[in-house]
Amino acid sequence: MFRILALLLLTTVATADARQPNADAQQPSADARQPNVVLIMADDMGYEALSANGSESCKTPNLDRLAAGGIRFTNCFANPLCTPSRAKIMTGQYNVRNYVKFGLLDRGQTTFAHQLQAAGYKTCIAGKWQLGKKKDAPQHFGFERSCLWQHTRSGRSKQDGKTHDRRFVNPMLEINGEEKEYLSGEYAPKLCTDFVCNFIDRNKTKPFLVYYPMILTHCPFDPTPDSSDWDPERLGSTTYKGDLNDPQRHFRDMAAYADKMVGQIVKQLEASGVRDNTLLIFTGDNGTDKPIVTPWNGTKVVGGKGTMTDMGTRVPMIASWPDGISKPGRVADNLIEFVDVMPTLCEVTGAELPEDYPSDGTSIASILENETNTRIKNWIYIWYRGKVMVRDKRYSLVAKTDGTDARLTRYQGPFDGKQLADSELTKRERMIKDQFASTLSKLAKTRLTSVDKSMWSQAEDRKQPKNRNTKKK
Repeated sequence: MFRILALLLLTTVATADARQPNADAQQPSADARQPNVVLIMADDMGYEALSANGSESCKTPNLDRLAAGGIRFTNCFANPLCTPSRAKIMTGQYNVRNYVKFGLLDRGQTTFAHQLQAAGYKTCIAGKWQLGKKKDAPQHFGFERSCLWQHTRSGRSKQDGKTHDRRFVNPMLEINGEEKEYLSGEYAPKLCTDFVCNFIDRNKTKPFLVYYPMILTHCPFDPTPDSSDWDPERLGSTTYKGDLNDPQRHFRDMAAYADKMVGQIVKQLEASGVRDNTLLIFTGDNGTDKPIVTPWNGTKVVGGKGTMTDMGTRVPMIASWPDGISKPGRVADNLIEFVDVMPTLCEVTGAELPEDYPSDGTSIASILENETNTRIKNWIYIWYRGKVMVRDKRYSLVAKTDGTDARLTRYQGPFDGKQLADSELTKRERMIKDQFASTLSKLAKTRLTSVDKSMWSQAEDRKQPKNRNTKKK
C-alpha cells in the first residue's frame, strides 16, 4: 500500500507540474513528498533500559513520548553483539549469509542506504561505524555524509603510557573520512547529534535518510555533560568498562543523555517543518552490558550482552510517524528482527529491494497501518559466533552451528525463560524443537553464500585455531 501511494503521489505531482510550468519554485518537489526516515540505534541498550518498557531506574521521557504517539514493540530482537547487528540491519540479511568478521562489512554488500539513494534520497550516517577502515567506506555503502567514531582508526590514543578511549569526552572522530581530534571539552554524542540536525535542516526540502548508530550507551561507563562529576579536560577512560566506580549511575546518566539526543532530533524535525512526514525508528544493537543491573517491573535484569538469551538479544523498538501510523499509542507484540528493517524502509519510501535480496526480512509497514493480519512472521533467527538461535514469542532453540547441543527454552514473558531438558518436553514442545532444528539446518547451508569466495578465508568461523604452544610475537 505504501509503495502504491508513493507512486501515485509522484505521478500526480509530476502531472500537475507539467500542466503548470510556471508554478512557484518554493512549492515542495515530488520527491519531498516521500517520507523522510530517521533510524536511531543505541549501543548496548537493552529492552529494559527504557522507562516506557518498564525500567524503574532509567528515565527516557523523549522516547516515552514517541512511544505514546507511535508504536512500542515488545518483541524485537537483535544479535548479541554490535558488528553482527550492524551488518544485519544495514543489509537485511541473516549473518549466516554475509558476516565475515568483527569490524568489517563485505564491500560487495547492498545496504538500505543504496536502495533509498536510488529512490532519490539524500543520505547521512553519524555515530559508531566499526564496519571497515577504508576512507570511503560510508560513501561506498550509500551514505553521502558521515560523522563517525571508529571509522579509519581505533578511536583511542596513548598518553603517558596509557591508552584512552576517545569515544565520549574530547573525542577522535572522522568527518566524511577526514580525521578530526577534539580537545576543548566536546562530547562525541552531542557532536554527532548536531551533525544529524544540520543535515536535516539542509535537506528539509528533499527526501532524506538519517542512520544514527549511537555511540551511547556502550562502556566505558563515564560521566556525561549532565553528570555531577563531568570533567571536560579528561581524555577518556583508561579501562574498558570505565575508570570510575559507579557504573550503575553512569549508565543511567548515559541512557538519559541518549534520550536527550533523541529529543534534540525530534525538535529539529519540528523546526525544519518535516516532523509529520518523517518515520523515526528507535532500537538498540544488542542487550545491555553485563555490569549493569536494571530494576525492571518489580524484578532486576542483569545485562546479558554477548549471550543468546533475552538479556543479550531483546531490544527496544519504537516507531513514530505522525502522517503514517494508524491509531498511534499502540503496543505491538509482533515478532521483529533486524532483517525486517530493509524491506520496511523500501516499502514505505517506494524504493526497490535489491534484485538478489533473499527475503530474510518481512516489512512491518502493515503494522504501522494497523493491518497486522497481513504480515506473517512466525520466528526469528540469529547466527552468532558458533551458535545459532531460532525463536518465536514463547520458545527459543539455541544450538551450535552444526545443530548439536540444541536446548529449548520456554519463556513466560520477557527475561523469564527456563531451559528445558528433553525429558521435560511435552509432545507439542518436541514438535516445536524439531521444527526449529529443521529451520537451523536449512539456514546453515547458506553460510557465506552472499559474499564473494575471496572473503571466505577471512571469516572467523573458518579460521584454524591457533596452536596453544606457539609463542606470541
